[in-house]
Amino acid sequence: MTAYGLAHLRTASTHADVLEYLRRIDATLAPFGGRFLVHGGNVEVLEGTWPGHLVIIEFPDLPTARAWYDSSDYQEIKPFRTRHIAGDVILADGVEPDHSSAELAASLARQSA
Repeated sequence: MTAYGLAHLRTASTHADVLEYLRRIDATLAPFGGRFLVHGGNVEVLEGTWPGHLVIIEFPDLPTARAWYDSSDYQEIKPFRTRHIAGDVILADGVEPDHSSAELAASLARQSA
């Protein structure tokens, strides 16, 4: 099942370390089939607040996403970002192509009955 790495980066910086991180991150993703779906850019806030930037990276599955994050190549460049940009990073499973919120609601209702 497809998985995603999501980052909510609350501060922006053009520090030399951040630029180095940006130059090198693509090479860390390639061996794991990772690709950017969203990388900064504008967001339209419809509810609540959203200070910062959004990054979404797609991976073939959660174990592969975790392997990328834990890889020595990514761990080597990660401090270039974390020393200069505050944010939250998570990994999340996607859903199957036939996912249905209505079926999920029915299942949850049965479980709570």
